[in-house]
Amino acid sequence: MTNKGSARTAFAATGIAALAAAALAGTAGASSASAAAHPAAPGRSQHVLLVSVDGMHQSDLDWYVAKHPGSTLARLTHGGSEYTDAETSNPSDSDPGGTALMTGGNPRTTGVYYDVEYSHAVDEPGAACTPGQPATGGDVVYDSPDDALPQVPDFLDPTSGAFPSFDEDGSIYPQGVDTDPSAIMNLKFDPKTSLNPATFPVDPKTCQPITPWDYLGDNTIFQVVHAAGLRTAWSDKHEVYASFNGPGSGGQSIDDLFSPEIDSQAVMPNGVPYPQDDDWAHIDAATKQYDGYKVQAVLNEIDGLDHAGKANVGTPAVFGMNFQTVSVAQKITSTPTTLLGPAKDGSYTTSAPQAGGYQWVGGRLVPGPVLSSALDYVDAQLGRMVATIHQAGLTGSTTIIVTAKHGQSPQDPNELVTVKDGPIVDAINAAWAQTHPDNAKLIVAGTDDDLWQSYLSDTSQAAADFVKAYLWGHTAAGLDAHGNPVTVQHSGLARIWAGKDAARFFGVPATDGNHPDVFGEVQEGVVYSGPTKLAEHGGMNTGDRHVLMLVDGPGIKAGVHRAPVETTQVAPTILSVLGLNPSALTAVKTEGTQVLPGIAAASHRR
Repeated sequence: MTNKGSARTAFAATGIAALAAAALAGTAGASSASAAAHPAAPGRSQHVLLVSVDGMHQSDLDWYVAKHPGSTLARLTHGGSEYTDAETSNPSDSDPGGTALMTGGNPRTTGVYYDVEYSHAVDEPGAACTPGQPATGGDVVYDSPDDALPQVPDFLDPTSGAFPSFDEDGSIYPQGVDTDPSAIMNLKFDPKTSLNPATFPVDPKTCQPITPWDYLGDNTIFQVVHAAGLRTAWSDKHEVYASFNGPGSGGQSIDDLFSPEIDSQAVMPNGVPYPQDDDWAHIDAATKQYDGYKVQAVLNEIDGLDHAGKANVGTPAVFGMNFQTVSVAQKITSTPTTLLGPAKDGSYTTSAPQAGGYQWVGGRLVPGPVLSSALDYVDAQLGRMVATIHQAGLTGSTTIIVTAKHGQSPQDPNELVTVKDGPIVDAINAAWAQTHPDNAKLIVAGTDDDLWQSYLSDTSQAAADFVKAYLWGHTAAGLDAHGNPVTVQHSGLARIWAGKDAARFFGVPATDGNHPDVFGEVQEGVVYSGPTKLAEHGGMNTGDRHVLMLVDGPGIKAGVHRAPVETTQVAPTILSVLGLNPSALTAVKTEGTQVLPGIAAASHRR
C-alpha cells in the first residue's frame, strides 16, 4: 500500500466527518456535535451504505477526482481506502455483478451467469411437467419481463398521458394515467404479487416455478443481517432483483425493497412522456430523474424512515442503491442531459441532445459532455447522502462503500465495431441441420452483448466443438464507429471455450447445467448489436471489469491499495464491519472470498 501524498494525509484523520462537514458548509442548522453521535466500536459500524455506480471505471474516478478535487468522490477517495485494481464478476453483466456484491460469490457458486440466461437443469416457464422427470432445459429470464407489468402499448403521442410508469404490479394510478410520477415512492414489494411466476423457470422435481431468490445458489448479506435481527433495505432497477433476498428467504430478507422498473415508460414530473418517447434507460435526463427516486429512498432510510418517508422504522444496518445514469451516458450515442421546467403552464422539456460516451481531447480519452454531466450528478447525490448521514448523527457509525456491478466496453469510440449476432446464430443452426435433420436448432438460447454465450440442444462435446469451430472460422460483417462496413475475423471473438473447457473456465462440473455450453471473449471493441450503442457490458475486457472501489468509515485508514481485488469481497467486508461473521456466507466459505485488505476485522456479534 502506498499513500498519495500530503493530500491524502490531510484527510486521513477525519474521513467521512471531514467530507460531511464540507458537504454541510453553509447549511442552516448543521451541528458539528452530531458528527460524533453514536460512535461505532473500533473497526465496527452500525450501518453500511453500499452504492453501485453501474458502468463507472477506475479511470473515470481518476479523471473526475483530478478535475474536481473538492468533490464528494475526491474526498471519499482521499479519506478512505481506495482499491485501484478492482474487478467485477465474469461475466460482468448486471445480475451476476450485483449478485457478486450481495453474496461474495462468482457464477460458479451462485449459478447466475447473466440477466437473461438458460439452464439445462430446469424446465421452460409454463411448460408441461411431470414431477421427477429429467429436466428439458429452459430460459431463466430474471429481468424486466418478470415484473408484473400490465400488457399495454407504448404511448407514441406525448399528449395522451403515460402508462405504464414504474408499475411492477399493475398501475398504482387511477385508469393508468400517471399524472404524479412521484407517487412511485409508495410502491411496496410483495413477494406474492409483484412478480409474474409465469415467466419463472420450472423445477422439474416439483413442477413449481422457481422464484428468483430460490434460484440463487448462495445466501446473501441480507439474509445474514436480517437473521441477526438487524434491518435491511435495497433499491435497484428491476423488481426481479428481489433475488438478492437469497434462497429460502421467501423473498423477505430485504425488509424494504424499492425497485422501480427502469424499462417502463419515462414520464416527466407532470406525467407526460418525455419528448423522445422511450424508457428510463435511453434518455439520460430521464435516467437522472429515475435515479433521483432511489436517492430519495436512501435519504429517507438514513433518516430512519422507510423508503417512502412515512413509517419510522430505524436506519437499516445495510442499505443502498444502484445508479444507472453513468451507464446510460456511456452507451447512448446522443441524448439530452437535463430536464427543463416547469414552465408557467407546468410543462417540461429537455435540453438539446449531446454526445454520449468518451471523446479524445488533447490526445487523451475523457468523458464526453453527457458522461461528464452524469458523473457530476452522481457526485452531487453522493454529497447529499453524506450530508444527511451527518445531519442524522450517524457519521461515526456508518461505512460507505462505492463500487460498480460492471463497467462498459469499449471506452474508445474508435474501437467500436457493432456486429449482429442473429445471422451468425442462424448460420450455425443451418450448418448443423445439414447433418442433423432431426435437430435443426442447435443453439437454443444465448445472450451476446460484448461476449458470446450459447446454450445448445445437444450438450455433447462434439456439438460444442462444432459451434466453436464455426465461430472461429467465420468472418462476420459489422459496422465501425462511423457506420462504415467492416469485416471481423473469428465472428468477432478473441478466445472461445466449448463444452468441458467452458465448464473448467467457470470452475464447475460439466454436468452442472447452468454454465454456457460455448463461451467467448470478444475482440476489443466488438459489440453484438445494431449500430445504436457506443458500448455494452457483460464481457471480460478491461472496460467491462475494471471498476472503482472506495471504502470509508470508522476505523478505516486512508490509503491506496494497488493489489488486485474483486467486487465479491464487498459482501464479507460488509458483514465484517457490522461485526457479523463473513463465513456465514456460503460463497465466502466455498470460494475463500476475503475481506478487502486494510479493513480491520471487527469482533463478531454472532
